[in-house]
Amino acid sequence: MALIISLPIGTPPQAQQMVLDTGSQLSWIQCHRKKLPPKPKTSFDPSLSSSFSTLPCSHPLCKPRIPDFTLPTSCDSNRLCHYSYFYADGTFAEGNLVKEKITFSNTEITPPLILGCATESSDDRGILGMNRGRLSFVSQAKISKFSYCIPPKSNRPGFTPTGSFYLGDNPNSKGFKYVSLLTFPESQRMPNLDPLAYTVPMIGIRFGLKKLNISGSVFRPDAGGSGQTMVDSGSEFTHLVDAAYDKVREEIVTRVGRRLKKGYVYGGTADMCFDGNVAMIQRLIGDLVFQFTRGVEILVPKERVLVNVGGGIHCVGIGRSSMLGAASNIIGNVHQQNLWVEFDVTNRRVGFARADCSRVL
Repeated sequence: MALIISLPIGTPPQAQQMVLDTGSQLSWIQCHRKKLPPKPKTSFDPSLSSSFSTLPCSHPLCKPRIPDFTLPTSCDSNRLCHYSYFYADGTFAEGNLVKEKITFSNTEITPPLILGCATESSDDRGILGMNRGRLSFVSQAKISKFSYCIPPKSNRPGFTPTGSFYLGDNPNSKGFKYVSLLTFPESQRMPNLDPLAYTVPMIGIRFGLKKLNISGSVFRPDAGGSGQTMVDSGSEFTHLVDAAYDKVREEIVTRVGRRLKKGYVYGGTADMCFDGNVAMIQRLIGDLVFQFTRGVEILVPKERVLVNVGGGIHCVGIGRSSMLGAASNIIGNVHQQNLWVEFDVTNRRVGFARADCSRVL
């Protein structure tokens, strides 16, 4: 499951489908019309836009190893700046770095932003990079805050639910409960830390009223940077480091162990799956609660603890980070459904509030 936004890019605007990703920095659009799968859902034609420009090799960004920009750039045969980007889930995109405007209305137009114009990619849509890096859409377009409300996944064939997305103030924000972001100075850069992620102070996990015996330190970065907890709209499942995952799995085994589908692993990371009576398993597992400082919680009701992965199989929406090759805890979009999630970039905080996201808000 992905959060897809259609953005009007260029002059005159061409609507481009992009995946909202709070876990990555570079935004990129599809600039090819390849017929082989994955065929782009929308493709941008630079020749039709008067505001489009390419980045030459002489541009400072094309000199690699800029501290907060881990993007491998090189000079192509046309003396243009070429990039290649690989994501944690194994997907990739490459092409040229370009500058282009996003036109929200006649009066609201961004300055030219640096984007990737992908000529090769493993996805059929672009990416809207929303992390705290200086090349993200948030930073370049000077967005002070943004928020979204993800509707529950639908199992109705052919039906795609629609959620809500705000740039700037959200009229619903009176009821939001906030936690402060954990931020890391330049001097504190550690090998396993993503300093540009939205890192939140998680302190525990509950099933119903039972708090699992997991040390709070498991959810905070250690000396090497492992263990940070980030809110990531671009990941579907939540992923936990081994020390937390093992305790969650232990509890699931206690509650519904003999109903687990033996030897089945979904997506290479999630092995708490079932092919039995869903309603009964949900009832036995109960509500899942992620706990943060200041009494803030994300409550996942028992009806949404299991995710339908097809073929009559349902899995607890939690995977093992180490199987992704990640050293962090990642709160995925499956656990952000029916919730306002606001990223208040200026005040370095994240807000949550329960909502019915399938209504247009």
